[in-house]
Amino acid sequence: MALNGEVIVIGGGLAGSEAAWQLAERGFSVKLYEMRPEKQTGAHVSDRLGELVCSNSLGSKLADRASGVLQRELKLLRSLLMDIAEKTALPAGGALAVDREAFASKVTEVIETHPNIMLIREEVLAVPRDRPVIVASGPLTSDALTQDIISLTGQDRLYFYDAISPIVTAESIDMDIAFRANRYGRGDNEEGDYINCPMTREEYERFVEAVREAETIELRDFERDDPNFFEGCVPIEQLAARGDNTLAFGPMRPIGITDPRTGKRPYAVVQLRRDNLIGSLYNIVGFQTNIRWGQQREILRMIPGLENAEFVRMGMMHRNTFINAPTLLWSTMQFRQMSNVFFAGQITGVEGYMGNVATGLLAGLNMARQLRGEALWTPPQTTMLGALCHYVTHAEPKDFQPMKANFGILPPLATRIKSKRERYAAYSERALNDMKQAIEKLGDGYLQHITQADM
Repeated sequence: MALNGEVIVIGGGLAGSEAAWQLAERGFSVKLYEMRPEKQTGAHVSDRLGELVCSNSLGSKLADRASGVLQRELKLLRSLLMDIAEKTALPAGGALAVDREAFASKVTEVIETHPNIMLIREEVLAVPRDRPVIVASGPLTSDALTQDIISLTGQDRLYFYDAISPIVTAESIDMDIAFRANRYGRGDNEEGDYINCPMTREEYERFVEAVREAETIELRDFERDDPNFFEGCVPIEQLAARGDNTLAFGPMRPIGITDPRTGKRPYAVVQLRRDNLIGSLYNIVGFQTNIRWGQQREILRMIPGLENAEFVRMGMMHRNTFINAPTLLWSTMQFRQMSNVFFAGQITGVEGYMGNVATGLLAGLNMARQLRGEALWTPPQTTMLGALCHYVTHAEPKDFQPMKANFGILPPLATRIKSKRERYAAYSERALNDMKQAIEKLGDGYLQHITQADM
């Protein structure tokens, strides 16, 4: 039975869905607002909650990788979406990739059937000022709500651009040229989870030249004046413009790959990753682009093995909106100017799917604690969650840019370790130990759910 009062959560994406579930599980009544399908974003293609609009990879799941550390922390904190991700996972070497349709369908099912959550399909035009509310409207916040957030925060609108990779059918890939392999043979699948399209130097140079000469979709006037691409998701045409070998050292780097036809490392390689459970669709890894679709097809078919590729989704670019979190939020995700308002997800300046889930979890947990009259919880900075939330709320406001989980935002180790692998492993061990200790002090019934498997 729900507790007295209710909490409004705006946005049914990763952060909003996680926040709503965390509150509902603690007995609070939640009204979760999602404007789709009544009003679409331009990037989403369905009305499902938790839809992944870019890559289907939630990052590396390895213990000595930043995203892997955050995933383990979320398991300790009993994250709904982390649990669903593992249940809908696809083979992807050391990465946690999911069947995007199965993932979103399961998120929607759990939220819709929870007795303490009412899902309301309509656009929220303004943030309620007099009720508990979590704003998790995401990077594609509607114009009306964006304007109200500007009014609420007193900040000018900040924005950057995210680009989406194309998806092709598996049967249209020429496997006489392409081959399966993981970098350095990582992963449990000996055959390899990735499809690799190798390039000679001549093929690579022709491809780069075509990308440079391609016509891109024109931005609107206010966008054209100040295109601010997020560095972690730069379109291939922008990378190609930076130098002849930028792509070869970026998404097309051949390190750890051997072409079985030649027994040698190719000059460059294009990797494709499974995008759905049955393996009928593959997305081109790191190939976000804003090239016009007609030319895009022609250029991508220059890639060896993709000469006859059938595209089910072309690359595109869309606007992402975020607030100036260092001036507006505490590390708890609470709005400094209004204690009944919390923000979560990409609108806070946190990047990456797991970062969105994590801030949604933290906002939901802290909203519950506030409504119970308990002190808000700030995760230790030595944990990946704590470091990420601390960064986006303490960065230099003037130059604030989105940030995803990475070891560079963690406090230094007590002892210097030269080996990067050993250093990252030490960061991981410290983070998980500190998170367990923090959870023990937090209480809230977490300890009974922590098992050795979680570590």
